[in-house]
Amino acid sequence: MPHDFNQQIIDEFRARKGRVGGHFEGARLLLLTTTGARTGTPHTTPVGYLADGGDRVLVIASAGGSDRHPDWYRNLLAHPQVTVESGAFTYEARAVVLDGAERDEVFARAVEADPGWAAYQEKTTRVIPVVALYSLARGGPGNINASSFGEAMKVVHDAFRRELALIRAELADEPEPEPEAKTENGTGTDSGTLGAQLRINCLTFCQGLHNHHTGEDLALFPLVAEQHPDSAEALARLREEHERIAVLVEELRRVLATGTDRESTRTEVDRLATALEAHLTYEEAELIPLLT
Repeated sequence: MPHDFNQQIIDEFRARKGRVGGHFEGARLLLLTTTGARTGTPHTTPVGYLADGGDRVLVIASAGGSDRHPDWYRNLLAHPQVTVESGAFTYEARAVVLDGAERDEVFARAVEADPGWAAYQEKTTRVIPVVALYSLARGGPGNINASSFGEAMKVVHDAFRRELALIRAELADEPEPEPEAKTENGTGTDSGTLGAQLRINCLTFCQGLHNHHTGEDLALFPLVAEQHPDSAEALARLREEHERIAVLVEELRRVLATGTDRESTRTEVDRLATALEAHLTYEEAELIPLLT
C-alpha cells in the first residue's frame, strides 16, 4: 500500500479505536508495528487478522499476491517482537511463522472465510506465509487505549459490539453449500454446517466476554462499591445480568460443540446479542459517570 494511504488508515484506526471506513469498513484489522530489518526503526502497517482464541491472533503475509514478501514480514523475521494495536488494546507480541500442516490448516480457514486469500495465492509462486502473534501481556489483554476508567469501559464495550456485529453479519451472509455436494467418502454435506473460522470467531468472542465479566466481578465492581456505596443496587443487577449472560454464552458454546449447526448458532447469537446490548447500555449509564 502507498505510505499516504496506509497513514490515513492508521490515523483513522487510532482516532476511532479500531473502526475504519471506506474499503476496509467491517474488516478485522489491527495495526502491526515492526522493527526495520535494515534500519532498526519502527514501521506501522494495517493488516487483516484471523481470530484464533487463546493468546494469539493470526496474520497473513499476502502482499496482495505479490511475488515479494511484504516489508513487515521481513522485518519480523529479523525482529520477532512486535507491537499490536487492536483498537481497544495495545500490547507487545512475539511473532512466530507457522509451517507445515499448521500453516495449511490456518490458510484453508482463511480461504473458507474469504476466497480472496486463495486468489492472492494463485497470483504468486511463493507460499504465502501465515504468522501467529502471541501476546506477551501478563494478567490481561494489554494496555487499554483510554484516558479514564469511564472511557476504558466504553472502548471495551464498543469492541465487543463491533465483533458481535461482524459475527452476526457473517452468519447472515455465509453462502449455503450446494445441497448435492459430496464429501470424499461419498456422503452429502450438511447444508447448515458452520464454517471453521466463523466457529472460532464465536468461541473467541465467548472467551473474551467471559474474561471481561470475570474481571469486572473480581476487581471493578468491588472498587466501585467501596468508593460509591449508593451503587449497590446497580451492581447487584449487573452481577445478576453477568450470570444470565454466562448461561447464554454456555448455550452458544454447547451449540458450537455439538454440530456447529448454522441456524442454531444464529438463534443463540441473536439471544446473546439482545441480552448483551441491554446489559452494556445499562452498565454504561450507571457506572461511566462514577468512573470518569
